[in-house]
Amino acid sequence: MINRKNNMKIFLKLLGCVAGCEAVGAVGAIFTTPAIGTWYAELVKPAINPPNWIFAPVWTTLFALMGVALFLIWKRAGEMPEEKGTAKTAIAVFAAQLVLNVLWSVIFFGLHNPGAAFVEIVILWLFIVATIAVFAKVSRAAAWFLAPYIVWVSFAAYLNFAIWRLNG
Repeated sequence: MINRKNNMKIFLKLLGCVAGCEAVGAVGAIFTTPAIGTWYAELVKPAINPPNWIFAPVWTTLFALMGVALFLIWKRAGEMPEEKGTAKTAIAVFAAQLVLNVLWSVIFFGLHNPGAAFVEIVILWLFIVATIAVFAKVSRAAAWFLAPYIVWVSFAAYLNFAIWRLNG
């Protein structure tokens, strides 16, 4: 009985981490969604710009992976008290990159400012790299769960830069 209760507690923590990250994604979508069919539709985009429909499932998947990575860090901190300080640092850096993720949506889609958004996405990219590095100290698996995220943000940074340059 104790094991079942413990498993439920672990599952709820996992669910909470994933739901929390998805909620952050939803905040970004508040700024993104209205601009897709209007302002964004008018922009000149590079030839390799993906179709608009691909962004929602990709970001939903990436936020879910971020949630799993966060859960692994949180779980490891509970299992290994000697890693609690490193895990707290990892969670703080993770939280900072989540804020920067939403801020990019605000700047690019909300404020219609690709130039400022490019500067911001470079900072976001650096924070994701820092998150991966500190996560790897606590859980290599958690760091690997963030690998698709850094790849996608690298591609997004290229798209952001190209859109900025193509649109003056």
